Amino acid sequence: MVSNMNIQTVEKEQIKFLKFPDNDVFEKRREKMTRYLEVRRGMSLGNLERQKVNIVFVDNKGVKSVKTTIWGITDKAVILKQSTIIPLQRIISIS
Repeated sequence: MVSNMNIQTVEKEQIKFLKFPDNDVFEKRREKMTRYLEVRRGMSLGNLERQKVNIVFVDNKGVKSVKTTIWGITDKAVILKQSTIIPLQRIISIS
């Protein structure tokens, strides 16, 4: 969906300074469901196997990537260490 050349890698500590638009990056229900399942899988990897995942998301300036552990999820956000939050609707993929 997004070429690697356009993705800026950020540290998780920088995420709290980013601004996120309110709209969802996906329109189709199927894409949103796939994203939710990827987030759940990513959280399991972090909590059970202590594995980091790569989260690709979009803020108000473009596509970003962070390698981190997912600690939790809500119906609207992904929670990382130190209460860092990425809005769920702004996530493109988790691998």
